[in-house]
Amino acid sequence: MSHAPASTSAPSPSPANFIEENLAKLGLALPKVAPAAANYVPYVLSGSQVFIAGQIPFLNGEKMHMGRLGENLDIEQGKKAAEACALNILAQLHHALGGDWARLVKCVKLGGFVNATPSFDQHPAVINGASDLLVAVLGDLGKHARFAVGASNLPFGVAVEIDAIFEIKV
Repeated sequence: MSHAPASTSAPSPSPANFIEENLAKLGLALPKVAPAAANYVPYVLSGSQVFIAGQIPFLNGEKMHMGRLGENLDIEQGKKAAEACALNILAQLHHALGGDWARLVKCVKLGGFVNATPSFDQHPAVINGASDLLVAVLGDLGKHARFAVGASNLPFGVAVEIDAIFEIKV
């Protein structure tokens, strides 16, 4: 009797496992979920999508990444601001999923606003900070469409604001 060889590859990890593992490998912890700062909600569940309101680069209520690109911040500082926004997006998503990463299907889209001088033209390089972090944490589930544009000012004088859309299992 012939038997098929035993599979030597491990089963694919569940999103819950690999997301938590990736956060740990990167030395990251999700920040506290920030409440809305005005008359809106931090996220909306609609069918199989989660719409995350614009997140700014304050972590656990601490103001950081203030200023304008091309004036008093450089691209690397802007990327750090975008990474902080991405962490806040992940915290909001985790909350929207009731803590169940297994419900995540994929990131669909990011929208990035960069507080910049009129002559600054490296908006995509700044928003790469968020895109790179999402892919590092979520793997292929983090690959997304996006836009990156400049703004003459952003709320509270922050460097970056980013919103997101995710597809989830209902």
